[in-house]
This record gives sequence, C-alpha cells and structure tokens, in this order.
Amino acid sequence: MPFIRSDEAVVHEIHGGRFVSYVRPGTGSRDLAAWRVEIPAAMVGPTHTISDEETFYVLSGRLRLTIDGEGAELGAGDAAVAPAGSELAVANTTDQPAHMWVTTRVGLTAKLADGNTITPPWAH
Repeated sequence: MPFIRSDEAVVHEIHGGRFVSYVRPGTGSRDLAAWRVEIPAAMVGPTHTISDEETFYVLSGRLRLTIDGEGAELGAGDAAVAPAGSELAVANTTDQPAHMWVTTRVGLTAKLADGNTITPPWAH
C-alpha cells in the first residue's frame, strides 16, 4: 500500500507534543517512519539520545533544535539532520505553535537524561 491517507494517521501525545504518525510498518513501510509533530508554544522537550539518524523539516513556526550541544533556530522551510547516537533537544520558545516533519528508521529508540529508554510508537 504505497498511499497513506490522512485518516490512517495515528495520533500520540507525549512530553507535551502531539505526534501524528503516517509512515510506519502498519501503513506498509519496512524501513522508514515519518510523522508530523506539533509543538505547542513555550514547550521545551526533554533532552534525549537517539539510536538512529533523524531528519527534521520545519513546516511552520520557529523551533530551537540542539544536536550534540550545537543549537540553531529554525523556521519554516529549514531542515536539520541528527546522526545516530546524538543527543537531541527540541524547544519552541515562541508564543505560537510550530509543526515539523520528522523521518527516521523504523525501530528508533530514545534514551532520556534520567536513563529511561522510550520506544516511540510512531517509529514502530
């Protein structure tokens, strides 16, 4: 099934963000997972270390991405790549929501600063 309709997207909410999962094994993908994340105004996500490379494309708003200690403010149309094993943090320091498209490999895990590991359902 090469086509995924919007009504097939699955919504997950965690750490204050809303993850809308489109591409995943449940919709026919073997290798890649992709989702839209909605980051509310003034939200600071937890720092975490990712198991696999992730790519980010800002759809709307402004976000601050920090990858292995290097931070950048990104706006609509900007992109970033976080290598496997890198420490990642995402923050929306504005008073408006932001949206980002994220792609990674199926099976991604994220280790939080407190040592807990999460297995995001939108990447499985």
